[in-house]
Amino acid sequence: MAKKFSDRYNSRKWKWMRLIKGLVALAVVLFLVFQFVLGVSVVNGNSMLNTLQNGDLVLYTRLNKQVKVGDIVSLSLPSGEYYVKRVVAEAGDTVDIRDGKLYVNGVEEAADYAVGETLAESLSLSYPYTVEEGHVFVLGDNRPESVDSRYFGAVNLQHITGLLKLRLGFFYVNGL
Repeated sequence: MAKKFSDRYNSRKWKWMRLIKGLVALAVVLFLVFQFVLGVSVVNGNSMLNTLQNGDLVLYTRLNKQVKVGDIVSLSLPSGEYYVKRVVAEAGDTVDIRDGKLYVNGVEEAADYAVGETLAESLSLSYPYTVEEGHVFVLGDNRPESVDSRYFGAVNLQHITGLLKLRLGFFYVNGL
């Protein structure tokens, strides 16, 4: 009888051990995927309205950092702040902001996602502004509410943490 109990105990113990090993392996794989391949961010604020809402959970890929005009990117500034913004100009492009409008290479932006007037918010940038090599100029879609390249200048491509791929919808709940 003791051997029967011992066999049953060992069988259960090995099932638990296999389950624990499987969970540890899954945790390691998920860690590696989210460390090197994918990133998750929560949109904080209204700077990307109407494209993204405050509290939206977004998924971005870390692998492809080749960004182009129109892409929405996640970026991390040297100050430690994280933002989700849209690329409006690439290296070599000339950005001009006048009369509440954005001009890139002399052509007025005709994007339906842009909300509100685009004003030159910073005194540290003068327009027309030419984007340096290895940098992009980013703006929020909700121009009056956005802290973007008008405030902190063009963003070094090294500070782009990923390219937005998926909006998972409203996630934020007040107080949590």
